[in-house]
Amino acid sequence: MGGFSSFQNIFKIAELKNRVLFTLALLTVYRIGSHIPTPGINGEALSKFLSESGAGALMGFFDMFSGGALSRVTIFALGIMPYISASIIFQLLTVVIPAIGKLAKEGEAGRKKITRYTRYGTVVISAIQSLGIAVGLESMAQGAFIQSPGWSFRLLTMMTLTSGTAFIMWLGEQITERGIGNGISLIIFAGIVARFPNAIVSTVRLVKAGELSIFFVLFLIVMMVAVVGVIIFMERGQRKIPVQYAKRLVGRKIYGGQSTHLPLKINTSGVIPPIFASSIIMFPATIAGFITIPWIQGIARQLSPGTTTYIVLYVGMIFFFSYFYTAIVFNPVDIADNLKKYGGFIPGIRPGQKTSEYIYRVLSRLTFAGAVYLAVVCIIPEILISRFNVPFYFGGTSLLIVVGVALDTVSQIESHLLTRSYEGFLKKGRLKGRKG
Repeated sequence: MGGFSSFQNIFKIAELKNRVLFTLALLTVYRIGSHIPTPGINGEALSKFLSESGAGALMGFFDMFSGGALSRVTIFALGIMPYISASIIFQLLTVVIPAIGKLAKEGEAGRKKITRYTRYGTVVISAIQSLGIAVGLESMAQGAFIQSPGWSFRLLTMMTLTSGTAFIMWLGEQITERGIGNGISLIIFAGIVARFPNAIVSTVRLVKAGELSIFFVLFLIVMMVAVVGVIIFMERGQRKIPVQYAKRLVGRKIYGGQSTHLPLKINTSGVIPPIFASSIIMFPATIAGFITIPWIQGIARQLSPGTTTYIVLYVGMIFFFSYFYTAIVFNPVDIADNLKKYGGFIPGIRPGQKTSEYIYRVLSRLTFAGAVYLAVVCIIPEILISRFNVPFYFGGTSLLIVVGVALDTVSQIESHLLTRSYEGFLKKGRLKGRKG
């Protein structure tokens, strides 16, 4: 009853209710658009062909992110991945190109410029990817799925798919600004969750047909529950560094003297590393789904989930993006300078450079532990699933994204409730691991 009453509290706050309803409305628009076919393409026949030829398995990860829109080549076939790719490029450029790095340090004005450049990059990447898909569709089965092959079809496909991605990007930004939660993450979340009903139905059919044993299905369910538990525990885990503030005499009053702590999350980067790594590795497999050139198909098979090459690259990129993203969002030098400025210090550590070195050392160890956790959660279930030929793509990466985004969204809703003196989703009024 406590959870239900907390849910009812959402609708007692006009602003929060409007934000939640606005978010649900835009996610509904996204799901409707995922079923609108691209002009000039027989989506159903194409999806059937990809499934029968085995090419659909190669692009399974991207198709999962788009909620099935890619295999049907709907107007949202490219999904939000071009935006993620553009974001990766510009985040890397902030380190490589000093001018862009300077923009990132200019505060809100600089971030707005980088966001605008990211949008332009999204359009360019979408145009290139959509052209590749159009050319690939013409070469598949001698263009049997295309009504009027040629440059008119290619340009129409480019404009349709690029516009679709731009519209999804706008939806995500609107959700972030006027809704609840991170819009881009929620769109990915919606695409993954949309595949759950079909996965359940197909699994039940295979169990009835005797192709899957009930014991193996139960094993999968237990494994998923265990992974969800690990994800929740690790995402809320923190290392609290004690901080002491010295007493200061200002006028006739004494300030400071209290003790507090600096919370460092075990997984500072969240679900960003798996999403970034997946978007890079799985792109060749996605393009190969629409191109029948043998050597491209061979590369795609080597990079498909479950292969040794895929696992090594995936783990390596998860570690890289874990450290890279943590370095962007958390600067130990700035933290140490702020502590020194306000009279704070870590007991046993000298203020200034020694403090920044200590924070950096602790953060590096936490980042390593977080990267190991992400790699294990993302890889182990996928290895088991690929070895046992589960008929749907649902591994640790999708679980991590779904649980991580859900926790973040619930935390934001809870913050709104607590700000207005309403009880949160848990009896204690706070999710474990949240800051005070």
